[in-house]
Amino acid sequence: MKKTQINSYIDSCEYNNNPLERSIEITGWCYSNDFKEVNYKCYFNDKELPVELYRLKREDVSTHFKLPADLLLSGFFIRVHLPKEEDVSKVELYAFTDEENRCILKLNDKSLKKVENTTIFHYAIDEYIQERNETILTGYVYTNNLSNVSIEVLDRNKIKIEDASIQRIIRNDVVERYKLKEKNSLLGFVISFSNLEKSPYYLTFTLDNHCLTIPAELTQPLSNLLKSYYKEFSMDRLKNAWLYLQENGFRRFIQRIKLGPGKEVELSYNEWFDITKPTDIELSKQKEIKFKYEPLISVVVATYNTPEKFLKEMIKSLINQTYSNWELCIADGSDNNSVKNFIIKNYKDDQRIKFKKLNENLGIALNTNEAISMGTGEFIAFFDHDDLLTPDALFEVVKVLQDKNIEFIYSDEDKIISETNLLIDPYFKPDFNIDLLRSANYICHLSVVKADLLKKIGYLDPSYDGAQDYDLTFRIIEELDPIQIKHIPKVLYHWRMHQSSTASNPESKLYAFKAGQRAIEDHLKRQNINGKVSMGYALGMYNVEYSLKEDSLISIIIPNKDEGETLLRCVESLEHKSSYRNFEIIIVENNSTEKDTFEFYKTLEAKYENLKVVFWNDIFNYSAINNFGVSFSNGDYILLLNNDTELIEPDSLKSMLGICQRKEVGAVGARLLYPDDTIQHAGVIVGLGGIAGHAFLNTPKDSGGYFNRVFEAQDVSAVTAACMMVKKSVFEEVGGLYESLKVAFNDVDLCMKIRKADYLIVYDPNALFYHYESKSRGLEDTPEKVERFNSEIKTFEDRWNDFLEKGDPYYNPNLSLMGDSYTLENPDQIKKRRGENLNGK
Repeated sequence: MKKTQINSYIDSCEYNNNPLERSIEITGWCYSNDFKEVNYKCYFNDKELPVELYRLKREDVSTHFKLPADLLLSGFFIRVHLPKEEDVSKVELYAFTDEENRCILKLNDKSLKKVENTTIFHYAIDEYIQERNETILTGYVYTNNLSNVSIEVLDRNKIKIEDASIQRIIRNDVVERYKLKEKNSLLGFVISFSNLEKSPYYLTFTLDNHCLTIPAELTQPLSNLLKSYYKEFSMDRLKNAWLYLQENGFRRFIQRIKLGPGKEVELSYNEWFDITKPTDIELSKQKEIKFKYEPLISVVVATYNTPEKFLKEMIKSLINQTYSNWELCIADGSDNNSVKNFIIKNYKDDQRIKFKKLNENLGIALNTNEAISMGTGEFIAFFDHDDLLTPDALFEVVKVLQDKNIEFIYSDEDKIISETNLLIDPYFKPDFNIDLLRSANYICHLSVVKADLLKKIGYLDPSYDGAQDYDLTFRIIEELDPIQIKHIPKVLYHWRMHQSSTASNPESKLYAFKAGQRAIEDHLKRQNINGKVSMGYALGMYNVEYSLKEDSLISIIIPNKDEGETLLRCVESLEHKSSYRNFEIIIVENNSTEKDTFEFYKTLEAKYENLKVVFWNDIFNYSAINNFGVSFSNGDYILLLNNDTELIEPDSLKSMLGICQRKEVGAVGARLLYPDDTIQHAGVIVGLGGIAGHAFLNTPKDSGGYFNRVFEAQDVSAVTAACMMVKKSVFEEVGGLYESLKVAFNDVDLCMKIRKADYLIVYDPNALFYHYESKSRGLEDTPEKVERFNSEIKTFEDRWNDFLEKGDPYYNPNLSLMGDSYTLENPDQIKKRRGENLNGK
């Protein structure tokens, strides 16, 4: 019988010994050869102490040692709190099963000193870059109690630099690494300042009476937890992995997929993709299809010292395309001849592959421009030198191009970990979304543009290095109508993660954040839109504050039945908190029964000159009540607002109005929170749950959700009328709220009418309210209410059946409409739809 043996490795050990804490934190992996669960115990000076254990997924360990799938949780993070009153002489960590007990870490007072942290501050400087008379650095700092640490930048004489820009950002990787209590805390920072001298500069961290000053260029040892993914590779690779995780956290998209009544299965995205990708038979059929229009596609690639393995796989993914009318244009800026020699050796006889060795490395923008100049195709496809196309990528592009109006195409994408070939982080994108594009460069890969259009607007601009594709995308879409831009809702592009790739190494993005900001600013200028662009809630995100064209009057319509305290809270939050002051409040009294309510109305009208009460004397009809209230309004903008809301962010009205004043916008919605600080509304997805549902429902307030969409302004199909700003002219143009929908879906119906009239509906994350959810109306808890609700579902379906069948353009069909938003669709449904499309249905 095989003897039980415990195998383990300690990645890191840290001894925190400061005024706020005394603890040991240990990371590593451990498993037994009989695959039994391993537990842990810790002895401090021979006395056992409680162990705070967090089991971690270790795909690298499972893959390397060929462990069963249920042993993914072989990693651990252990925290042990030590007594403060006793000196430390010995610490031992044991791993054990019912048959084996093994000491996997032993420390004495000397070895503990080597890993001791005596300050209250946990920090790291990830990158320190000086260029163009500007210093940019990123990092994080936190204390054990997660209090807000203040940061100052000092010059060489340790005098504060007053004009330093200090942007606090989310660092969920740090939260995950150290198992902190609060997710989405602003632990990270991006700092920039003008530098007259190259060095030195200093950072000062301050909390209460604690202060620490460090050299700004100091780079702390990287978190050893990253060895859980890149254990056997160089420190450069660990560094790059850290930067990748800094942006993306540990997002692995593993979830339970409902396959039918009572049937569920847990799938990683990698497994999901393998199930849903085209079969070999389907790919063979694609090769046999003859399109009426078969344009030549020039696939442009800029190479620079590309490893032979990646170069070979990149070209192979193109050769394996099921659509054959393409050419590959490679412009090589390498400082050696390795790429040239490889191409000559392997592809000199392939006329589709064009190669040009550049005299010097001109940078990514100009190198790519050289590749574009080599192309003779009607369309240009952008392809990074180490990434991969799916076999059906160009086939799907040409299928779309049968519509001759289309001039710009983009697809969904994911990332592939080079060392393991695991697919992660699928970005299932919306159809063209101008507001989301101004919040983040969501288009990215795969992108294909008409060659004539590219010649007209000019190629990549090196002055935006690091964000040159972002700038180009803006210049492309400025020339097109939205109907000329096509999104293919399929992953056609694998963005490779390896030690020198952008996917795992956003080093270039440290200066590119500023370039991205300039790209948006210049785009707005070209569009004659006044707005201030600032860094967003996390790296790679931006916030556009649209300048107010005029101090417009906002008419706030609030229906109310009794609920005096609820209404008072709503009104006073507006009157006392709002930074925007030009508004009137119209309370629509709806059949109140309590005498005190009417006395309360008189008190409000006497207290606030900009408030009046109007009286609705008919039966309850939410649509008719609001239409009635609007008829008394004097403003050019209407804010439909529930009485059970409370303003949180003072600039909410200003932010919503800035968006709503844009000529193409019809309505704007806000971010609404439940009283427990979870998301009640962050936009409406039409079709979710059958008719419509709120995105990111019950997500914690500070969570960004799928690709941080909670914190990004974006176009949506609908927003809730619990807090909806509408141009009055648009409200009247579409006939207001549809009064046959007395209770449910009237706000979604209104948004659908606004969209049909070719206006945008925008979700504004910077407008923030509490929403106590239909408190005055009550629940659908009687047979009569249930019947009415079902009747209104039928009414909505009859009015918008075509839209429901096509699907919400801002919600990707690879995402499920059943259950929580932004989860993977049942793979059987994906295959079914693909089969119908193949058969021409």
